[in-house]
Amino acid sequence: MGVSGAQAGPDAPAAFHTLPVMPLGVLFDLDGTLIDSEPRSFQVWTLLFESYGVPHTPQLLRGFVGRRGADVLGELSDLFPGASVDDIIARIRSFQLRTDLPPVGPLPGSVAFARELADGGVDLGLVTSATRAWAEQLLTQIGLRDRFGVLVSASDVTVGKPDPEGYRLGTSLLGHPPERVVAFEDAPAGVAAAKAAGLTCVALTTTHHASELAHADLVVADLSHVRLPTGEPLTGASAGTGAHEDAEEGSSRG
Repeated sequence: MGVSGAQAGPDAPAAFHTLPVMPLGVLFDLDGTLIDSEPRSFQVWTLLFESYGVPHTPQLLRGFVGRRGADVLGELSDLFPGASVDDIIARIRSFQLRTDLPPVGPLPGSVAFARELADGGVDLGLVTSATRAWAEQLLTQIGLRDRFGVLVSASDVTVGKPDPEGYRLGTSLLGHPPERVVAFEDAPAGVAAAKAAGLTCVALTTTHHASELAHADLVVADLSHVRLPTGEPLTGASAGTGAHEDAEEGSSRG
């Protein structure tokens, strides 16, 4: 599952920005990048800590953003004595069924921008710390599932963000060289993973201040503020090997 929770910083950029390269492929993060699900996730993690009587701060929870739940819980196991990671994840899933959680929907510009890329021939992929089921559900909900030929979820990698494994796998499945693939992220862990994989990274200030995302190549408020370079045609899959169906079919990790 993805772990998350923060609000956009007051220093979020407002102007339009052009991508530093014309991509043949794009890899999106999901939560906080395409989907406004961070307030919901923040509340779920708050409920978890409160249920165990564990002190916590917003700063602690913000450190989880963009990372796999199992990775975070493994590092914090001493805070939950007597409870296994599986026990804690089961409790989290029970909280996710509550009907009083904040609603989830697309972030500004996300659907239109993804469609613009796909319609122009750019291959789209997803690299998320969330489960495959959550990713499939949310992409379907916002009408984009058929635009994504590659989907790398938490179960498709052995090490989650900030490790670059997920982005390296996604890039391989897209079939394009790293220098022609752009990643979109909202969290420092995701930015670090994308850059370590050799990708150009655009960071959105939907969950973090711009100053926390300084290692990205470009920082924007959200996807409605991104523009494609002019003067170069969108060649997309015709210039590469094309996207595979998804990470499970193209990877031995399953």
